[in-house]
Amino acid sequence: MNILYIMFDQLRFDYLSCAGHPHLQTPHIDALAARGVRFTRAYVQSPTCGSSRMSSYTGRYPSSHGVQFNSYPLKVGEWTIGDHLRNSGMSCSLIGKTHMVADAVGLERLGLAPDSVIGVRQSECGFDPYLRDDGLWAEGPDGFYDPKRSPYNEYLKAKGYPGDNPWHDFANAGIETGEEGNDIASGWFMVNADKPANIAEEDSETPWLTTKAIEFIEEATAKGEGPWCAHLSYIKPHWPYIVPAPYHDMYGPEHVLPVVRHEGERVNAHPVFGGMMNNPIGKAFSRDEVREKVIPAYMGLIKQADDQMGRLFAYLEASGRMQDTMVVVTSDHGDYLGDHWLGEKNLFHEPSIKVPLIIYDPRAAADVSRGTTCDALIEAIDLAPTFLEVAGGEPLGHIL
Repeated sequence: MNILYIMFDQLRFDYLSCAGHPHLQTPHIDALAARGVRFTRAYVQSPTCGSSRMSSYTGRYPSSHGVQFNSYPLKVGEWTIGDHLRNSGMSCSLIGKTHMVADAVGLERLGLAPDSVIGVRQSECGFDPYLRDDGLWAEGPDGFYDPKRSPYNEYLKAKGYPGDNPWHDFANAGIETGEEGNDIASGWFMVNADKPANIAEEDSETPWLTTKAIEFIEEATAKGEGPWCAHLSYIKPHWPYIVPAPYHDMYGPEHVLPVVRHEGERVNAHPVFGGMMNNPIGKAFSRDEVREKVIPAYMGLIKQADDQMGRLFAYLEASGRMQDTMVVVTSDHGDYLGDHWLGEKNLFHEPSIKVPLIIYDPRAAADVSRGTTCDALIEAIDLAPTFLEVAGGEPLGHIL
């Protein structure tokens, strides 16, 4: 059996119709839940991208693997899903984001060449990178946030989008029409969240990664080299909060759920909580006019993601892969969206660390559980030993 491990970035647990959202309809993810199990109490180990992902990939807590915030390197020698699965005869490949930072010092200390097979795997969370793109191609006074070459930018340039950074100028920006002509309306500014991204929908990041995943599965099937695990790791609905037409205006202020916060949270707040409430992001999301622009765009990004799940699942059915592939849908963390006077993530309220988790198992033994929900406490670190069991590997209790 194969494993398709799908992770969205910054997808809240309650922004799916199968989880009870009254306005946002996600029929394709709902259909997967109807064929599998939806876990109602699934939590990540950290509310930041890099730290959470390293926990999911290693099956260990941040206090064990050491990546306790973004931009911390995962130390050489830390076992990951890829290492475990390859030992059990299953390949493990990456399509999309990991937020991994390589332990360059550790590689040098052990004499491992970064471009060797083991060096690449140590630099890519143990995955064989079919395509690595973290989707953070912002540029500031010191240059690009991520200095690596962007395969998505190269794709857009090949499609005819001009400039050095079409990720920013087209995929994550709209158009501002003024007296002197058109200007770029950057998606980094939340005031632009209601504008359509200046890109053809089929060229935006979520369809692009879906296409790459289908290409990977087709190639793996053609090679016939045995079972595979593919980590399809989407960049959205993480900010910038901007989405191409027709998704940019599917939802409006009338679809924004009431905010969950209380004035008492501001009284004698812990300094860390107080600092987060009073930083620019917290202050922005405390304003109703910001939430009424951003949340409809966030919902549009999720609606686009669900439509791409429909495309992907239809391909799996047509190719016969739905009959021999376990499909997992989850997220690396949530998004406050103004709850508790906060934006983004980074603290430990449920909007930040509770995530969706749906598992579809095609085997007959799973028939008894189809369409059910499980209310047991589940952690993202539970996936690694689950995948190892699926691959037929022996339990490794001293690691997982």
